[in-house]
Amino acid sequence: MKRRKFVKRSVLGSLGLASLSGLYAWQIEPFWLEFVRLKMPIKHLPKPLIGKTLMQISDVHIGNRFDYQYIIDSFVEAQAYNPDFVVYTGDYVNYESEEQIEQLMEVLPFFPKGKLGSVGVLGNHDYGFEWGQDDVATSICEALRKTGIPILRNEQLEIEGLYFLGIDDYWATNFVPENVMRGFKPDNANIALCHNPDVCDLEVWNGYNSWILSGHTHGGQCKPPFLNPPILPVRNKSFTQGKINLSNGRTLYINRAVGHLWQVRFNVRPEITIFELQQA
Repeated sequence: MKRRKFVKRSVLGSLGLASLSGLYAWQIEPFWLEFVRLKMPIKHLPKPLIGKTLMQISDVHIGNRFDYQYIIDSFVEAQAYNPDFVVYTGDYVNYESEEQIEQLMEVLPFFPKGKLGSVGVLGNHDYGFEWGQDDVATSICEALRKTGIPILRNEQLEIEGLYFLGIDDYWATNFVPENVMRGFKPDNANIALCHNPDVCDLEVWNGYNSWILSGHTHGGQCKPPFLNPPILPVRNKSFTQGKINLSNGRTLYINRAVGHLWQVRFNVRPEITIFELQQA
């Protein structure tokens, strides 16, 4: 009888723990936003920009899979940090229909913008079904441009002496990184934006040796403690999250995403990153 009671209590305890873990992963961690603060040393950074802040927001995923009031609340909190620059690294919607464009328009007034400037690139979900609907991407670009966030599609933009190189999405229809990397100057203070970090392994960088800001992985959204996440939407499984030193003096940072594809996270909290610019 003692053995039976022990087994019964162990089973009930395990079921209770599993239920609590499931509740946490569904209702708590997906909305437990973390503001991550890091130094960003940049070569040739103009002196007036030393100490300025750059906020990275990635993978917003506005749509029907979670209550995007959380995104509005997060953006209100983010704007209180009063960033000097804000960059967006793609996936503004979870596209299913034109309804997501309407939902994006509802949230756009709350998108944080930098005192000195804002800029972004597109992600695969911004291209609609099978990442092939150019009209969806065009609609998203136009909506963001009207709110003061220009989207770089294999283009370069200078803001206050900082040069942003925007690469369009790797999986979509307009991936032509050579168009922007051919024209970059290594003597400028450069930051590259590309949604999918797998681009870092391609032979397209033309001697680039500064920061690359990405998203796309969500950090896996769920991972066991001390282990890599079991599911990552990239070929290079070392591209999970955070700061990664690459070859040729490049530094990759992969943002864990503020939104989610599905409302579940475990041991991978949502993130907005705030970098402090420094002279390298």
